[in-house]
Amino acid sequence: MNRINQVFKNSKDILSIYFTSGFPKLDDTLEIIKELDNSNVQMIEIGLPFSDPLADGPTIQKSSEIALKNGMTTDLLFKQLNGLRAITDIPVVIMGYFNPILQYGFEKFCRRCKNVGIDGLIVPDLPVEIYQKDYIKITEKFGLNMMFLITPQTSNERIYKIDKFSNGFIYMVSSYSVTGAKNSFDEYQIDYFKRINKMKLSNPLLIGFGIGNNNTYKTACKYSSGAIIGSAFIKHIKRNGVKSTKDFISEITE
Repeated sequence: MNRINQVFKNSKDILSIYFTSGFPKLDDTLEIIKELDNSNVQMIEIGLPFSDPLADGPTIQKSSEIALKNGMTTDLLFKQLNGLRAITDIPVVIMGYFNPILQYGFEKFCRRCKNVGIDGLIVPDLPVEIYQKDYIKITEKFGLNMMFLITPQTSNERIYKIDKFSNGFIYMVSSYSVTGAKNSFDEYQIDYFKRINKMKLSNPLLIGFGIGNNNTYKTACKYSSGAIIGSAFIKHIKRNGVKSTKDFISEITE
């Protein structure tokens, strides 16, 4: 069983942490993964930096800009990840935009993911129809889960289609906006969470965008299997250093 499916089978209140590879320093990737593993998070998302990250807010945009200036590339990320499974057994996902993956070669990208121990992909700008038509057989060949995003504006018909072709979980974007931590969810967002829960989808849900403190994490867990945190973590390690990761995770979960 894929590690992603296994963690949803065995865990609740899942915390998945996103960070941008090559940030703050070019060679921080495995060090951050070690710190997250030692902090008992249930899943890790590694961001592949891109020059035009449309779904990301200013914090992740800036981290991508710095990572690219540091010299991060797709090929270098895979070289860094050669030691991944020597340091952690938890699920690891790569989140990246389609353009650099396509330029690298989709099948080559998936093969290298499998070789280093990556469990799945999140590609925000890959439409489910294109994935179904051209790429699903490739991800299945290499045992990779593909997770898609939904927003409050996604129609029920499309959500059911996304549910059909997602494998692992559905990334429930908390609002129709870019990433960035907030202090709480509003009534509109809570209604949206309730509406999606009533749909009884076959995949579990993780809520992301706007989560960065204990309050938003606990609320996300109430309406889904857990939460994804990115911007708040990136701000924390920029300000306090990678070694302070456990402090951040404790503030979120305790």
